[in-house]
Amino acid sequence: MSSFGVILVAAGGSTRFGDKQYKKPFANLAGRAVWLHSAELFLNRDDVEQLVVVIAEDDREDFDRRFGANRAIMGFDVAIGGQQRADSVAAGLAKIKPSIGFVAVHDAARPCLSAKSVDAVFAEAQRSGAAILAARVSSTLKRATSVDGSPVVEATVSRENLWAAQTPQAFARELLVEAYAQSDAASATDDSQLMERLGRPVSLVENTPLNLKITTKADLKLAEQILKNRPAAKPKVFGHPFADDNLWR
Repeated sequence: MSSFGVILVAAGGSTRFGDKQYKKPFANLAGRAVWLHSAELFLNRDDVEQLVVVIAEDDREDFDRRFGANRAIMGFDVAIGGQQRADSVAAGLAKIKPSIGFVAVHDAARPCLSAKSVDAVFAEAQRSGAAILAARVSSTLKRATSVDGSPVVEATVSRENLWAAQTPQAFARELLVEAYAQSDAASATDDSQLMERLGRPVSLVENTPLNLKITTKADLKLAEQILKNRPAAKPKVFGHPFADDNLWR
């Protein structure tokens, strides 16, 4: 079985979330912080050898205070991110053990990820070297222009062959290291874009829109409904049952 390292990116500014107390990865969702829903999913997997949580420098003190017990029991690593998403992923990648063969990058603000989806994208990454979860675009798309400072429709865009990228995005470790060695890596909005620049094919693994990314507080309510409709699983850390659920809050 190939080993995976997972980089959980939680270093964004959450400017659209609208909560002065907590950034979206650290907001409460169904009794625990948003990022913990993803963390426990990956740590329950036999093929995940290492989890690195990437946080912003200005969140370090609060993160240690709120989640220090989680870190001690769960055994994940922490990296400090940078100004751009790519800087944060690079910081996480630098902490991945050299012995690990594959690396997956996941947005901490996507707490509704399913184990089945992780199975699929991990399997495809092992087959092809690079794979991402994505959902087919089903909405009618409009390109806008500005008239007197207001957006108006310029054209309808064909949705044929269009996909909405999700995470996790999983790659052979050496490919991701090569991708992040590029001088223009910081301008990428996701990791598959760097693979495109290398000329490497990236496989699309079809997923549902239920793997939503928390952007606003309204998204929390939708995510809670999604999670309520799933069977509850007792959190485990590397196969050991968690005795005190309060440590996850």
